[in-house]
Amino acid sequence: MLRKLTVIIGLLLVASYASSQIYDPVSWDFSYEKKGEKQFELIFTATIDEHSHIYSMDIPDGGPIPTSFSFDTVPDFKLTGNPFEVTKPVELLDEAFGFKIRTFSNKAEFRQKITAVASSLTVTGSVNFMACNNATCSPPKDVKFSIEIADKTEKQQVVISSGADSKPVAPASDRGLLKFFLISLLAGFAGVLTPCVFPMIPMTVAFFSQGSDNKKSSVFKALIFGISIVLIYSSLGIIVSLTSAGAGFANTLSTHWIPNMLFFALFILFATSFFGAFEIILPNKWVTGADSKVDKGGLLAAFFMGLTTVIVSFSCTGPIVGALLVEAASGDVLRPTIGMIGFGVAFALPFTVFALFPSIMNRIPKSGGWLNSIKVVLGFIMLAFSMKFLMTVDSVYSLGILSRDLFIAIWIVLFTMLGLYLLGKIKFSHDSDLPHIGTFRLFLIITVFSFVVYLVPGLFGAPLKGLSSFLPSASTSELNIPGMISESHSYSEVSVSKEDRSVLCSVPVHDDIFDMPFGLKGYFDLKQGLACAKEQGKPVLIDFKGHACANCKLMEARVWSDPEVLRRLKENFVIIALYVDDRTQLPENEWITSAIDGKIKKTIGKVNEDLEISKFRTNALPLYVISDHSGNPLNSPMPTNLNVEEYKKWLDEGLAKFNSSR
Repeated sequence: MLRKLTVIIGLLLVASYASSQIYDPVSWDFSYEKKGEKQFELIFTATIDEHSHIYSMDIPDGGPIPTSFSFDTVPDFKLTGNPFEVTKPVELLDEAFGFKIRTFSNKAEFRQKITAVASSLTVTGSVNFMACNNATCSPPKDVKFSIEIADKTEKQQVVISSGADSKPVAPASDRGLLKFFLISLLAGFAGVLTPCVFPMIPMTVAFFSQGSDNKKSSVFKALIFGISIVLIYSSLGIIVSLTSAGAGFANTLSTHWIPNMLFFALFILFATSFFGAFEIILPNKWVTGADSKVDKGGLLAAFFMGLTTVIVSFSCTGPIVGALLVEAASGDVLRPTIGMIGFGVAFALPFTVFALFPSIMNRIPKSGGWLNSIKVVLGFIMLAFSMKFLMTVDSVYSLGILSRDLFIAIWIVLFTMLGLYLLGKIKFSHDSDLPHIGTFRLFLIITVFSFVVYLVPGLFGAPLKGLSSFLPSASTSELNIPGMISESHSYSEVSVSKEDRSVLCSVPVHDDIFDMPFGLKGYFDLKQGLACAKEQGKPVLIDFKGHACANCKLMEARVWSDPEVLRRLKENFVIIALYVDDRTQLPENEWITSAIDGKIKKTIGKVNEDLEISKFRTNALPLYVISDHSGNPLNSPMPTNLNVEEYKKWLDEGLAKFNSSR
């Protein structure tokens, strides 16, 4: 009981300090050292900021949270003994607890001996610790580690992780950024093929062909041209990063009705233009102002040539760039910059290559009918994806207008029309005659109609897991037919019978606004859920999620739908779903003043977002937390993880820790 009270005191202290900044004084390094045949020592090194300290592994009862280590059990190694301290702790009088406690300052090293069974293995687990200084304490933190051991080297540094990180280890984050970078690259290449951009290539070649006798100068100017395009697009991402007005800015950008309706309107506008209704032309002053600088020649001219290319092409690339920036707005300041760098590199590459080697230009096809076809195809795709922005507004503001059925029906119509267009059955004013269907066009037609066939069962309740992140919630569907639903717990409430649903202690607050997937029962208010968990003697699963969170839908469709995961959720936990992007205003007596930014939080989403940031130092979605009845995490929080086995293991670990603490 005293230990739990200590945790609460720590949380209150850190909340008062967080009004100016998040207290995060510890970073961790993880490595290993070979000690003999199949014998290794895992090395855990904490680097601690000046005037701060962490606690020893041996702390008397009634004291703070000791430093401890947990290891995931795998057959590739065996633990030899217990973790031990290499650095000698210093015993200090801790005024917060009223007695002397062993602590570490500056640096602390811990080790664990293991015996390897396999020649190469990965040791995973987490370190739990608490940090304090003379003014404040942090809540207990879990930092995940993953140490790869190959029986070849004597010593190897493996992972560097921040103490504030309760998310996956660095490689997982890197893979996420790499994936987004690659998507941005593909978007950049697609931008080159838009009707506004493709005709710019001959103009670029003509410009760099002038004075081509001086090869060094031509190469240098071409590189300046390409780098300029990258810098101009990257600056957009940097501006988004630097102007993120607080941790909730990205969520506001991606869920507020104004930017979403703006992008919806822009996508409709550009699609209509691509269908030939009118031509979007930027003001002449914008184009001629930059173009006049080109005429002056030299390296500055190469820069303005890049600027002219960007400005002229923006009437076609604008929607693509805008969509990337909205997608990048996930709270991570790196994403907008990395996304725009990827887009800029791909967009600039063809121009730069043609500028370096003008003779290549003669080998590419001239613009004409095929380019008009690309224009129309992009128009249909823009119409389809415009629905995503409308869906966000509908779900975040609980309007109930755009149901899952209606969304899928619109997509079926759009992609059917696209297929008919590719077949030549639909023609627009600027289209050329289609005397025959080429091989590439044929395969594209097959792909489009296959996609339409895939969509049709979704009208009647089929899960469409491959599209779950794009579609409205299955709970909005009105055409579910039991015979269409898989018996293996698909994305529908019929996958869990009424008799099997969780028994709740009281009617959930806000159950008229929110719902649980798969017929699960739970709460949407933290205090109410914690009280029920205490009454039922179960641990809590807190699910930080959002109406517009694509990964949240993906996790539910691919992980929560698994029968074993669903059984664990239903039988072992009281689920509390906390929506961080909901705009429903709370009664005035439920408003809070944030300890982070000092602002008053008036909506359900803002209150929940403030809770996630203040307690777990992240606003990433989804975030799953297994906690005790006081809301203290029992193991490391789980972000997006589509590995069903790992998720089941994580649920079992949290349940085991809850049972052992009782």
